[in-house]
Amino acid sequence: MKLTIFGEPIIDPNAITQIQRCASGPNDRATLTADAHYGYGHPIGGVVAYIDKISLSGVGFDIACGNKACQTNIRAADIDTENVMDEIFKKIGFGVGRPNPKPIDHPVFDSISKAAFKPQRDMMKLAMDQLGTVGSGNHFVDLFEDEEGWLWVGVHFGSRGFGHKTTMGFIALSKGKRFDEHAPEGGMDAPPILFNADSQLGQDYLAAMRLAGEYAYAGRDTVVVKVLEILGAKSVFEVHNHHNFLWEEEHFGRKFYVVRKGATPAFPGQYGFVGANMADTSVIIRGVDSGKSREGLYSTVHGAGRAMSRTQAAGKKRWKNGQVQYLTKGLVDWVHVKKAIKKQGIVLRGGGADEAPECYKKLDEVLAYHEGTVEVMHRLRPIGVAMAAPDMFDPYKD
Repeated sequence: MKLTIFGEPIIDPNAITQIQRCASGPNDRATLTADAHYGYGHPIGGVVAYIDKISLSGVGFDIACGNKACQTNIRAADIDTENVMDEIFKKIGFGVGRPNPKPIDHPVFDSISKAAFKPQRDMMKLAMDQLGTVGSGNHFVDLFEDEEGWLWVGVHFGSRGFGHKTTMGFIALSKGKRFDEHAPEGGMDAPPILFNADSQLGQDYLAAMRLAGEYAYAGRDTVVVKVLEILGAKSVFEVHNHHNFLWEEEHFGRKFYVVRKGATPAFPGQYGFVGANMADTSVIIRGVDSGKSREGLYSTVHGAGRAMSRTQAAGKKRWKNGQVQYLTKGLVDWVHVKKAIKKQGIVLRGGGADEAPECYKKLDEVLAYHEGTVEVMHRLRPIGVAMAAPDMFDPYKD
């Protein structure tokens, strides 16, 4: 196994142990991006290239989670940010239990009706209800201003309940159960769930994962179009990537099944959108060709990386009768955070202590460890942030 680590001094050692467990074969290659941290069975920010294995754990529960950003044709200074963010929060569903306020028709539903993996056809209602909804956790719809004053729209979320239910079904199949049977997910340190690439189960998972990816792309496209309608703007440049997905790629003269969990593909010339946190500058990056980027499997960060767990930040909580109850006090003073964000001129809708800026590393510090593999093309200052509020329960976040 060959392992490349970016930013080892700032990475949780547990993430390094996890990636070593995931990439244990003699021909496996792996990398950890500088925003890496501990995850379920596979670290966030972990990339593994397998010769003949399909990694469910490396894709994760939120299949095809990813980012989309677009530059608009209007100036940030020309919008009423307060009103726009009110409309975004009203017209786009955040959290679970809030289907899209207005039903949407999309060609992806034709794909689902003809899904190669037939159990996905039975998820049509779920897919239709949730297309264009954002979820909770660190998922967002943001407005940004770039260096020249142009307004950008950025979104981050994945395949919602459609992808989550697909993952849970394949976990059950991996344990010899039916797709619709419940099976325990396993703990953080459980061995990764791997399928042989030439097995029926492996091929079924690949087909199902790709359809969930198509659905995630459709969802992000739908949300961006809705925001552009609210703004009365047009998109003049777009960046769109999955960062929880599996691709068939060639590296070092060999073909691999490459899984990236919380890592952005960054091949030479390929653009990516990397979000920081609700208060700091995000970036549009472009991959460059170098020995360092080749060793890193042309992969880079998908965010700044957590520096504080959700429980540490917000306190321990539980859900009872659809309501959140806090059992312990967290480290983040959310009232103070909201005041500071407002003072920066950022209009916030939703959000909570577990997404406060201090919960994350500094993106510039993280990106510095990837110097020579990507270049920053645009720096985006947040002016509007919309996220699910803490009382919007969402079981589909990864």
